[in-house]
Amino acid sequence: MRTILLILVAALSAQGEPVTPTKKIRLFNGKDLTNFYVVLKDSKLQDPKKVFTASQGLIHITGEEWGGLTTEKEYRDYHLVVEWKWGDKAWPPRVGKARDSGILLHGTGADGAAGSGWLESIEYQMIEGGTGDMLLVKGANKPRMTVEAEVGPDKQLYWKKGAPRVTRDSGRVNWWGRDLKWTDTFGVRGPKDVEKPVGKWNRSEVIAKGGYLKYILNGVVVNEGFDGSHTAGKIQIQSEAAEVFVRKMELRPLKGQ
Repeated sequence: MRTILLILVAALSAQGEPVTPTKKIRLFNGKDLTNFYVVLKDSKLQDPKKVFTASQGLIHITGEEWGGLTTEKEYRDYHLVVEWKWGDKAWPPRVGKARDSGILLHGTGADGAAGSGWLESIEYQMIEGGTGDMLLVKGANKPRMTVEAEVGPDKQLYWKKGAPRVTRDSGRVNWWGRDLKWTDTFGVRGPKDVEKPVGKWNRSEVIAKGGYLKYILNGVVVNEGFDGSHTAGKIQIQSEAAEVFVRKMELRPLKGQ
């Protein structure tokens, strides 16, 4: 009997441990939202407006209500690949403003603890002109990250490889090419933007290894962080008043990266 109890305890403990990919994990299976659950700001664990749906090989995020499509499991030490594009629709309070969404990494704590259905996490920002920004999303605790960055003329931090390292527990670190003249305007683009025009597919990648994060957009490294306080957790795709389509969301082993 004691042996059986020990086996059961070990099995339950293993289920609660974050998963490290040893082979490709298709988080989105191309058919439905298996592997995910929905958390919305107003509807909580229900989705009466069908903000998140899957059909014909795509996840459709209407953006009508703020929230997140959340992985059921936690993950650590992975190479995340997400292929996505903007749709045409926008919703209040961001009608006329830059299309906005994001990928929340290492999500921990209670669902919605960061507000709007989101987890305490570190964000790979998806916003027109600012895709690849790194945001620290506060929940019960403040995530912390060290970055190589310089202060721009606007007093904001911009990632720059080899710059002095600074540690932050709030705010945003802009990707290296974010336009200093950026405005929160629907369809905004900057001269150095790596993000593709609306309607074209983008490929966002994250290398997550311990407290290290590397952000890649369409093959270009756009941001990087070290010694993060969060090293594992759930992954969320945000709904934030803009229509988004996702055709691929998968995790790969690091393989020495």
